[in-house]
Amino acid sequence: MPFTRITLRQGYSDVQISQISDILQQSLIGEFAVPPADRFQIFETLPAGQRIFDRHYKSGGRSDDFILFHIFAGKPRTREQKRNFFRMLSERLHGVLNIHPDNVMVIIQFNTADEWSFSNGQMLSEEIL
Repeated sequence: MPFTRITLRQGYSDVQISQISDILQQSLIGEFAVPPADRFQIFETLPAGQRIFDRHYKSGGRSDDFILFHIFAGKPRTREQKRNFFRMLSERLHGVLNIHPDNVMVIIQFNTADEWSFSNGQMLSEEIL
């Protein structure tokens, strides 16, 4: 049940955003064992003045094409799953959209079922799963 907020520069077309969305989802399915229909993503396109980031911290050099993926996930994943996910996402973005791996940053936060309500004001942990 990951939820991902994707923050990127203005100027991407709807087709490119759809491709980024599909690549993210394919990577989550392939490496995080996420069901195909479990897709919750919000894209934020911001002007340059509202995206402030270090162009060199832990990177070979970020450009204006820098994209941040902030993933909230309910079920913890292993170190290997996370490593494989990071690699797959970066490789696919580069292969399909020519987004350089230095421009891909991912933050994963894990939380519990008590911290999710998908609808009706009902806590996920109270639902029959």
